[in-house]
Amino acid sequence: MRRQSLHRIVRHRDRQRGSSVAGLHKIVVVGGGAAGLELVTKLGDRYGKRKEAEITLIDRSRTHIWKPLLHEVAAGSMDVGHHAVDYLHHAHAHHFRYRIGEMTGLDRDRQVVRLAASHDAEGREVTPAREIPYDTLIIAIGSASNDFGTPGVKEHAIALDTPDQAQRFHRRLINAMIRAHAQDGPVRPGQLHVAVIGAGATGTELVAELHRTTRAVAATGLDRIDPDKDLKLTLIEAADRILPAVPERLSQDVMALLAGIGVEVRTRARVTEVRPDGVQLADGSFIPSELVVWAAGVRAPDVLRDLGGLETTRNNQLVVTPTLQTTRDPNIFALGDCAHLIDAATQKPVPPRAQAAHQQATHLLKQMPNRLAGQPLAPFRYRDFGSLVSLGEYTTVGNLMGFIRGRNVFIAGLFARMMYQSLYKMHQRALHGTWKVALDTAARMLTRHTVPRVKLH
Repeated sequence: MRRQSLHRIVRHRDRQRGSSVAGLHKIVVVGGGAAGLELVTKLGDRYGKRKEAEITLIDRSRTHIWKPLLHEVAAGSMDVGHHAVDYLHHAHAHHFRYRIGEMTGLDRDRQVVRLAASHDAEGREVTPAREIPYDTLIIAIGSASNDFGTPGVKEHAIALDTPDQAQRFHRRLINAMIRAHAQDGPVRPGQLHVAVIGAGATGTELVAELHRTTRAVAATGLDRIDPDKDLKLTLIEAADRILPAVPERLSQDVMALLAGIGVEVRTRARVTEVRPDGVQLADGSFIPSELVVWAAGVRAPDVLRDLGGLETTRNNQLVVTPTLQTTRDPNIFALGDCAHLIDAATQKPVPPRAQAAHQQATHLLKQMPNRLAGQPLAPFRYRDFGSLVSLGEYTTVGNLMGFIRGRNVFIAGLFARMMYQSLYKMHQRALHGTWKVALDTAARMLTRHTVPRVKLH
């Protein structure tokens, strides 16, 4: 009875608003990242399946990879093809629509999202520029690295914001190693050096993973490369220490481990220019590097700047109220890295982290019945559960907040590794359900000895 009553309310209100598809409320989610895909999956299962609302996902890519794993894709320890979620298939399985395209703007008066045309690898148009109507618009397009206008970054460094970028770095790394092995002379100084700029979670996890995978690649027949002599990894951080977002004790432990495996760490090192042959620092020193990764700074995509006149921050984040609605339009919500929300408990912005995006998606799902019925929405409250940093097969460290009342618990080793892996399993479970994740996990355990441990192409 409650479901039928809700359905009648929604249909009556949408008929008054002129909805064109059988009176169904149109919920459009822009961005198929962790928050957007989890939300649209649950919305499709709950409302799309019952024809109580029309659910649409918009994304410029065709597949989804959990962003915290992009460093593994870049290092070659994860094959994208084995973990990517195909949007079109997933949409069909979970009763929502997928529309490929990049958001270029919106018309708030007409309530439509404008999409650019999409093209294939040969430049042929696949879908034309078009408009998608909405009643509720949820923007969850994540964030990108912030180069702060540093000269040479766009030309000579690679960010790890998308699977395509991570795969491009991996191909360049493999090609560099094969080139060094095949050349007539010895490996030149700096030829197989990799500089990672930004010692947050992504940069720190990347150098640890690269230390293992580059040695594994060299061991597959590239015997002219001496890993200890020819391969060098440098982690560069402008702050006083690496991993500024985690407790100092964890930062020191990770710093000691990186030093122990031969990774050079440069703190208080501000990059002034990225050149074709390396990185120039503000103190006048130069770090020779054939490959440079930019993993410093976070900002929302430029498309959000002046998007429909919505309020934004200097980093292009959409300013939202405690209900996750944008300050200038209650029909438009934002969540994840692209949303700027002041936490009521700390009076600080909610950090751009995967756990925040997951919590916001869960909260908005719970509030959707109120939204559809025109009832007030409850405010979102962020809970920080701590941080985990994976250093590949070397170790995993982290801190759990709220595990014991009033105290943080520091963890490391196998238990921390299991906790880290469980985060990805939770994301998979939100998308596919418990049984499919269990079967997939069992299948991977059975086949892990029949596939290369490092991707070599």
